[in-house]
Amino acid sequence: PHVGPVDSKNEAAMSELVPEPRQKPVVPMKPMGINTSLLGYIGIDTIIEQMRKKTMKTGFDFNIMVVGQSGLGKSTLVNTLFKSQVSRKSSGWNREEKIPKTVEIKAIGHVIEEGGVKMKLTVIDTPGFGDQINNENCWEPIEKYINEQYEKFLKEEVNIARKKRIPDTRVHCCLYFISPTGHSLRPLDLEFMKHLSKVVNIIPVIAKADTMTLEEKTEFKQRVRKELEVNGIEFYPQKEFDEDLEDKTENDKIRQESMPFAVVGSDKEYQVNGKRVLGRKTPWGIIEVENLNHCEFALLRDFVIRTHLQDLKEVTHNIHYETYRAKRLNDNGGLPPMTVETEENHESNL
Repeated sequence: PHVGPVDSKNEAAMSELVPEPRQKPVVPMKPMGINTSLLGYIGIDTIIEQMRKKTMKTGFDFNIMVVGQSGLGKSTLVNTLFKSQVSRKSSGWNREEKIPKTVEIKAIGHVIEEGGVKMKLTVIDTPGFGDQINNENCWEPIEKYINEQYEKFLKEEVNIARKKRIPDTRVHCCLYFISPTGHSLRPLDLEFMKHLSKVVNIIPVIAKADTMTLEEKTEFKQRVRKELEVNGIEFYPQKEFDEDLEDKTENDKIRQESMPFAVVGSDKEYQVNGKRVLGRKTPWGIIEVENLNHCEFALLRDFVIRTHLQDLKEVTHNIHYETYRAKRLNDNGGLPPMTVETEENHESNL
C-alpha cells in the first residue's frame, strides 16, 4: 500500500544517484591494460622521438654567465666546460688589456654542434666585477642586464603579431666564482648572491681549487655552505623547486655534498699514461681536470650540461622570468609593458 508516489520519488532520486557508483567499476584499470596488449601497439611512445626530431631541427639556446674577480680562471673554465675556445680570449682579448673601471658586460655567441644537436651558446662575461677598491653595488649592472633580457623577452611575447620562436637571451645559469681563500666568503660575495639569487640560477664554484690541500678544500666547502645557509642565500637547485621525491633526493645530495663545486680549469692537454688529458702541470705532477680524485670539474660539467641543463632553462622560464613578468604586469595595471614611444607619449600627456 505505501509503495506509490513515495516510491516513484525514491526511484527518481535513486536513478539520479545510483548510476554514478555503478558506472565506475565498469572501467577498471587492469582490463584496459590487457586490452591494449591484445589490440597491439599504438605508438604513443614515438612522441619522444618526434619531440627529439623537432628540437634537433630548431636547436636550442643556452646562456651562461660567469661572475667573479679577474684572475680566477673564469674564461678557462668555460672553455674547459665546452671543450672549445668559447670565452673571451678567443674573441680578440689580450692580456695587456687594463682592468675595466666599472663592470662591463660582454656576451659572446657560438654555435656548438655535437651528435647532430645544435646549441647556440652565449657566454656572458662580467670583466671588472670585484676588481676595484670600492666594490659597492658593483652587482647592479649585472642585475640590470639580467632584467633587461627578461624585459626583451616579455616585449616580444606581448606583441600582437609575435614571432613563433622568440629569441631567448635570458641568463639560464650564473657561475659565481669564489676565491679559494680558505677563510670566509667576502661581503661582496654574500651581497651579490643575496641580490641575484632571486633573479637568476646561481651555481657557486670555488675557483683554482688546486691551491688548497684536500682537507682545506673540504673545510672551505663546508664553511661556504654554512655561510650561504646562515645568510639565507638560495643557490641552484633551489629546494622549493624540486618537483618530486626523485628530484629532491638527487638535488639534496648535490646541495649537501657537491656544492660549491671546487674546480680547476685548463685548456692545455698533457700525455698521462699514454692518454691525452686536460690538465695543469705542476713540479709535482699533473692535475687532471677530468679526474674526480684531482678535482670536481667533471661533477660540475655533468651537473650543468648532462643532467640539469634543461632544468636550468625551465626554472629560468617558469620561475625567474614568470616572477619578473607578473611583477611587471602588476606594476603596469595588468597591461603589457609600454614601448619607448608610448612611454614618451604617456609622460608628455602627464
